[in-house]
Amino acid sequence: MNRRVFLSGAALGALAAGEPSTHAAENAAPAAREVRLEHLRPGAIDAAMRACPTLFQPLGTIEWHGLHNVVGLDALKAHALCVQAAQRGGGLVAPPLFGGVGGLDQPHTFVIEPENDVFSVLLRGWVEKLCREAVRQGFRAVIVLTGHYGAAQQIVVRELAVRMTRALGVPVLGTPEYFLALDVGYHGDHAAWGETSLMMYLDPPSVDLSQLGDEPHRGVGGRDPKRFATRADGQKLAETIVGRLATLARAMPGWDAPTIHRFAQAEAALVGRQMTLAAEGKAIWSGWRNIAKGVFSAYGQLLVEGRFEDIATLTEKL
Repeated sequence: MNRRVFLSGAALGALAAGEPSTHAAENAAPAAREVRLEHLRPGAIDAAMRACPTLFQPLGTIEWHGLHNVVGLDALKAHALCVQAAQRGGGLVAPPLFGGVGGLDQPHTFVIEPENDVFSVLLRGWVEKLCREAVRQGFRAVIVLTGHYGAAQQIVVRELAVRMTRALGVPVLGTPEYFLALDVGYHGDHAAWGETSLMMYLDPPSVDLSQLGDEPHRGVGGRDPKRFATRADGQKLAETIVGRLATLARAMPGWDAPTIHRFAQAEAALVGRQMTLAAEGKAIWSGWRNIAKGVFSAYGQLLVEGRFEDIATLTEKL
């Protein structure tokens, strides 16, 4: 059986440095190549870009995620998913950005910009500059994956990705990870079943469910992680997300101008519809009112299949 292996950050570091790590030696395989940009020398970067000129940019923040999760969960989750996708499909992964729009009103939470601020200055400007630098360096596609996803964070990330796609002439996808797994029942949550399950698979030592008492759990939004979160569910969600990210990483650098235009039109229709609904409903989450009903669950599959017009049509059901 052709078994792919994905190493932890520590094991990857041991491989890159040539340290005699037992775990790294046991699991060394082509799929476990180093893809973290900051850990690579110029020659390795050049080789990786020749093979697949896609850059992943993970986003997150420092925020309370219950008593059972680490406060860096959002960025760590996005980074781990990007690393696995790059190992599988190609591309390189930039260091995660810890800082975004909003955050819970809980301890140990760094709120860089207000929760519902779709007019972000700090996050938007910083990520746009990262996209411009990626293209200047020679990358032909950028995937901005946000593991932190208040409504305004999602709007800002997707809207800036659309503008960067049009301004730079290369496809830039900006999305929360759960949008790629809507069809397997993951609609996003906060430190609950979904995020906790993902971290139980991606970074097991970061989760300690014994720290939780009985519901209600402070700063947890969604199904009780103590009752429902499992590593198996995390693996299922991760496999769906990583598989689609890997497919996109391989495909996006080869899109021609008409395809890039169609992609941008679809993503613009999505974020535009969400912003319109938010304005009409006088509540920013109005743009997600039907997500849990499954009306947008086909998005991830339509995206990897390049059925962009179908995505645009689907936005009317939001």
